[in-house]
Amino acid sequence: MTPPPLALDPAARAAIEEFFSQSIPFNRFLGIQLVSLEHGVATLKLPFKPELVGDPFRPALHGGVIATMLDTAGGASVFSAVALGDKVSTVDIRVDYLRPGRLEDLWAEARVRRVGNRMGVASIRAYHASAPDESVAEAMGVYNIRRDVER
Repeated sequence: MTPPPLALDPAARAAIEEFFSQSIPFNRFLGIQLVSLEHGVATLKLPFKPELVGDPFRPALHGGVIATMLDTAGGASVFSAVALGDKVSTVDIRVDYLRPGRLEDLWAEARVRRVGNRMGVASIRAYHASAPDESVAEAMGVYNIRRDVER
């Protein structure tokens, strides 16, 4: 069983929330919301809008939107596990699409698996609130960490 996450410093939480919701134009454009954040754990929500449909015949969410949610959640979880001022960027992400994304809000939850000096690894899943036990997609993300040298 996974231990509960550690409490995140309120200043760090506020800085990460601001960064993910306001400072990344693509996240703002998509409407990605950082719903909860603890040390090493992040939950995000993407409100549905018709522009996110990738397969109008099925219909289903676009795979790129799902991958973006997974990557963003993974990055947020790693950011929450490093010091304020450290930089995090994606090195690699492997996505397994398990079922079509329905035309409803998409959620993503990420948990840090490991954080080292220069790399962080997160396991991530996307799902719908109407079926939280059914993953739409799962991913493993690897993130580069650049430590703040002024600390």
